[in-house]
Amino acid sequence: MEKDLNNKIEDFRSKVTQAGEEIPLTRFPSGLTELIQTTNNPESPFHISHAVQATDTTIYPPPSALPTVDEPKFKKRKLENNTTDTMQCTRSASHVSANKHMVEKVHGIVKKESEELAAYIDQVKLWVTLTLPKIEDGDNFGVQIQEEVLGELHRGQESAYNIRDASRQDYIARAKICSKLIKYPNIEDYKLALIEHDNKQLYLARQHLCDLRNVYAVLTDLIHKNISKIRAPKANNSVGLY
Repeated sequence: MEKDLNNKIEDFRSKVTQAGEEIPLTRFPSGLTELIQTTNNPESPFHISHAVQATDTTIYPPPSALPTVDEPKFKKRKLENNTTDTMQCTRSASHVSANKHMVEKVHGIVKKESEELAAYIDQVKLWVTLTLPKIEDGDNFGVQIQEEVLGELHRGQESAYNIRDASRQDYIARAKICSKLIKYPNIEDYKLALIEHDNKQLYLARQHLCDLRNVYAVLTDLIHKNISKIRAPKANNSVGLY
């Protein structure tokens, strides 16, 4: 039983090692650089020309102008002489459209790239962790290099998670501006604020692509320079789980 378990562990280790070493050599130098270069093309969803075009500051009526079942069409109001009067209920304009360009195109691409990076880093972290030798005294310089690589991988993954969360932060901040725009439709500055917000988010999305590309580059360079120590941190010891 113990031999069978060891065989399964070694088989798992070999698959993890193969995937972990392959990613920095083939997948880390991704096509993000080419994608970033295309952002200067007007046809690219990240081109700055889409910022103003995709922003709709019009305040629309709610999806249904008819009263709901729970909402009466007429309401009674009390007058000063204790009599009641009936008045008709109307709905005011209270709908501002989302920026469909950001939702359907820009955020979708950034989320996909950040999720892909986080998944790749997970595989590389597992590979580096399984190459850690058993804890013992002496000749720990290679182990320190492995721990530094793991720390850099962790920081890169946190950056990917934060970029993945940028769309949620955009929606929350935009909703606050839209609520002000609905409440004060005559104040033109709220419309300008909404346009500037979308402009900034498009700019940040392009920067997020650059940040993801930089994470790829830093991790690839770090792993390539220290690949020998990652594979065998202690030259006089065989690397294994036990």
